[in-house]
Amino acid sequence: MQNNNFLRAFVGRNLVTLKEVDSTNTFFKNILANNEPVPEGTVIMAESQVAGRGQQQNKWYSTTGESLTVSILLKPDFLPLSRQFCLTQLISLSVYETLRPLVGEQLKIKWPNDIYAGARKLGGILIENQVQGNFIKNSIIGIGLNINQTHFPDWVPNAISLSQILQTDYDLKALMFQICSHIEQWYVKLKQGNYSQLNQAYLEALYQLNINGRFKAQDAIFEGIITGVSADGLLQVEHNNRVTAYNLKEIQFLHN
Repeated sequence: MQNNNFLRAFVGRNLVTLKEVDSTNTFFKNILANNEPVPEGTVIMAESQVAGRGQQQNKWYSTTGESLTVSILLKPDFLPLSRQFCLTQLISLSVYETLRPLVGEQLKIKWPNDIYAGARKLGGILIENQVQGNFIKNSIIGIGLNINQTHFPDWVPNAISLSQILQTDYDLKALMFQICSHIEQWYVKLKQGNYSQLNQAYLEALYQLNINGRFKAQDAIFEGIITGVSADGLLQVEHNNRVTAYNLKEIQFLHN
């Protein structure tokens, strides 16, 4: 394990690089469980992650030296639990803003925090919060992005990499530091209570916003329009002139 310190802003200043790890989020949680002091903004970056996890217990596929797999520690003890979705918005926006100049208009944030190029998944985010009272003590933020892969196994049917889109390889660490820079900028705004600015930027990047799409909920398939996201992170979909709010386990996007 190699520990490097960079003369940077606090997100990414303390960087720990690992050759191989089961999951960078799990590695972080084990450190915190042992009450080891970890500075806010510490980043753990793995060359190979053998048991990566996504939302809803999904597996995350990564390949050595080709995937960007990192976890970042924030300590947003100023943020009430009622506003925890702001962290999802902040992190997904930071990844989006890093990749948008490269990928262009096809890049979107698929609710709640997947990164899509067109209708294919470029990456995902897993945020695990440790709560103290009504506030968030620690937030462990896992980011997995397909960067330099040229192929994916059959059980990952909808994936795409930055290299496949642009036909060139990218420096993983350079991209990681750009993401850290965007995270810090939005984190400062979040501390200042700029919830509306964060929400507006998130909605502008949201996949299928105000576009007719197909969904599945309660075993019923229907057409609807995403009209927004509530303050607590529920997806708002209009169907038959009525807007219904769904959580992550209640609705599924269907691709044509």
